[in-house]
Amino acid sequence: MDQQKLQTLHTYMNEQGLDAMLLTTPKHVYYLTGFLSDPHERFLGLVIPKQGEAVLIVPALDLEAAQQASSVKTIATHTDTQNPYEVLQAHLPAGIKRLGLEKGDLTVSRFEALAAVIQAADYVDVDVPIRQMRMVKSADEVSRIKKALQITEDALAAVVGQVKVGMTELDVVAELEYQMKKLGSEGLAFPTMVLAGEKSAMPHGAPGNRTIQAGELLLFDLGVAYDGYYSDITRTFAVGEVGAKEQEIYQTVLAANLAGIEATKAGVTLANIDRAARDVIAAKGYGDYFIHRLGHGLGMDCHEYPSVHGENQDLLQTGMVFTIEPGIYVPGIAGVRIEDDVWVTENGCEVLSRFPKELQVIGV
Repeated sequence: MDQQKLQTLHTYMNEQGLDAMLLTTPKHVYYLTGFLSDPHERFLGLVIPKQGEAVLIVPALDLEAAQQASSVKTIATHTDTQNPYEVLQAHLPAGIKRLGLEKGDLTVSRFEALAAVIQAADYVDVDVPIRQMRMVKSADEVSRIKKALQITEDALAAVVGQVKVGMTELDVVAELEYQMKKLGSEGLAFPTMVLAGEKSAMPHGAPGNRTIQAGELLLFDLGVAYDGYYSDITRTFAVGEVGAKEQEIYQTVLAANLAGIEATKAGVTLANIDRAARDVIAAKGYGDYFIHRLGHGLGMDCHEYPSVHGENQDLLQTGMVFTIEPGIYVPGIAGVRIEDDVWVTENGCEVLSRFPKELQVIGV
């Protein structure tokens, strides 16, 4: 295990008086051990005691994969006929009083089954140290995000040239997802979004059989998973020539996107970034049509900490990765969103997404 991460968790355990910590979120097990799996309904857990070596507990059918991938030397298993919490108990310190858990991951029924066997006096949520560690990305983590972005952007570049009037939104989605898989995607970050015309004014609209027509905007929101990390970008295109109103909306969103990027510096508040972009949109009279936060953290989850909104007074730290995605959504007419992924550096930020942002005309 990464010794710096392990020391962070040990420090937290000492501060909270914990006898041990149990991590059950598969992504956090991967983050700390290198073993990534989907245990489905079976129990997966990483035990980190206050003293002694960590223990990884996996379903018996995953033992070989865990042995190949995990940095943890001691791996315990449970079969489908065993009570996994009895296996867990055997690897916890004797007479445990305070156990750290991921309360956001455990269902009530799983917690009750665990507590019936372990019978600790207190169970403490350990979200804080995990979130703080994940918030600051290493160069290796950023390289994985960049690879996910490369797959996403290469797929987008391959497909936008194929868009023609008369295709449906779902036709384009199918082409995008085929290309992303072909280029090395290990899965989608979220359901791919392609929204035409008035549907582009729905921030979380669902693609359907609506046909693409000339003279309208076409919004793409897409991302993939690669080696445990995600990408997430949005670009909006013009299908043939669009009207002055659509062009004004587009240029306003682009200016807001650039203002948000310019404001991204270590030491400023997240609220400040949101305001920098939002003020640009408000100044053009579209403030009521920017109806969501500016962005969200990106990494092992497509949406993770931090939340970039106007009330978040947390300070930016070097190493954070998040999206900057202002939008204007005019119901019944059109919507524009331009989304980049950025990495906070010592000198501002690096924009990880590279796909061009000037308004491109396609479908002609």
